[in-house]
Amino acid sequence: MSDNFFGEINPPQRLLMGPGPVNVHPRVLRAMSADMLGQFDPEMTEYMNQTMALYRQVFMTKNRWTFLIDGTARAGIEAALTSLIEPGARVLIVRAGRFGMLLSEIAERLGADIRTLDLEWGQVATLEQIEAALAEHKPAVFATIHGDTSTTTAQPLDGVGALCHQYGALSYVDATATLGGMPVKTDEWGIDIVTGGLQKCMGGPPGSAPITISDRAAEFIFSRRKVESGIKRDDISDGTRPFIRSNYFDLAMIMDYWSEKRLNHHTEATSMLYAARECARVMLEEGLQARFARHAAAGAAMTAGLRALGLTVYGQDAYRMSNVTGVYVPQDVDGERVRHRMREEYQIEIGTAFGPLAGKIWRIGAMGYNAELNKVRITLAALKEVLASERNGF
Repeated sequence: MSDNFFGEINPPQRLLMGPGPVNVHPRVLRAMSADMLGQFDPEMTEYMNQTMALYRQVFMTKNRWTFLIDGTARAGIEAALTSLIEPGARVLIVRAGRFGMLLSEIAERLGADIRTLDLEWGQVATLEQIEAALAEHKPAVFATIHGDTSTTTAQPLDGVGALCHQYGALSYVDATATLGGMPVKTDEWGIDIVTGGLQKCMGGPPGSAPITISDRAAEFIFSRRKVESGIKRDDISDGTRPFIRSNYFDLAMIMDYWSEKRLNHHTEATSMLYAARECARVMLEEGLQARFARHAAAGAAMTAGLRALGLTVYGQDAYRMSNVTGVYVPQDVDGERVRHRMREEYQIEIGTAFGPLAGKIWRIGAMGYNAELNKVRITLAALKEVLASERNGF
C-alpha cells in the first residue's frame, strides 16, 4: 500500500471571525447530507421551485428569474457580467476597493469598453457622482459592489436603479458580502441583476451563488441566445445580437434549465441546492428584520469593543458594513503574528487586508451563524489577551 494514503479529513474547530467564509449553520450541514436525487425527478424539480420562491424573499423581489448559479459567489458575478456585456459594450464600474477592481478585470476579459468611477478605497459614490458618470459615459451596463469586504464599506443603492433606467443602462450589483445580513432591496432599488453567495451572512458553505434577474434584463439576455444549427425554438434569438460567449455562464441556457422547460444545461449541484435552500429557510424563519437587527447589533458591539481596547476603527461609521469591521493594526505589534496567535492559541480566525490596506488593518467579521454577541465577546477577549501578551513580551 502506498505511504501516501492520507487520513480522514479532520479540520480544527475554529471560530471563523474573518471576512468570510464563516462557520456553517448546523441545519445547513445536515441538509447537505441528504440523499441524491435524479436531476429531473419531480422531488428534485420541486426543491428547485421552492428554492426560487425562498430566494425571492431573501432578495426582497418579485422577480420570476431568481435561482442559483452552481459555483462560488464569483460564478454568479461572472454569469451576470458575461450575459450582460456584449463585446465592445460600454460598462461603467464603481471602483472603491478590491472587488470593484475585480468587476473591471472580468469586464476586460469580456472585451468591454470600460469606464470607471474611481474613489479612494473606503469611500462611497454619491447619487450625484453616479448620475454625472452615467450622463458622461452613457454605458450599456452599470456595475457596483454593495458591500466590499476589502474596505468593510457599504455602498448606498437607493435611487441607483432609477438613474440607470433614466440613462438606458442595465444595472448589476454584487451583494455577496451583504445578502442575508443587510437589506438587499432589489425591487425597491430597481436593480436589474443582483448576485450573492452563501459563505458570509447566509451562513452556508461556498459553492452556490444566488441570483435574481429583472424581466428587463431577462429580455436582453434572451436576445443573446446562441442560434444552434438544427434546433428550432420559438423563443430563440434571430442572431442579431452577439451571442453569450460562455456556455457554463450562459444565463439564457441556465434560465431554461430552471424554467418549466427543464432544458438540460448541467447537472445541478444537488448538495449545494440543499444547502442554499436551508440557508434561506433559516433566514426566513428568523425573519428579515430580526436577521438584519442581529447583524447590526453584533457589528455595533464589535466596533464598540475594538474602540474600548484602544484600537482605531477604519472607515466611516455612516457607511460601515454591519457584518465586517476594519481596525488598524497598532504600530507596536506585528499584525500577522497576532493573527497567528489568535488562530493557534484560541482557534479564532480574523482577516488580513488587500491592496493599499495590506498590513494596515485587520478585518473582523460577525456574520451569519457567527453574528452573535457571545462570539463577538469571545473574539474581543482573545484579541485583548494576545495584544497584552505581545506588548509584554510573552
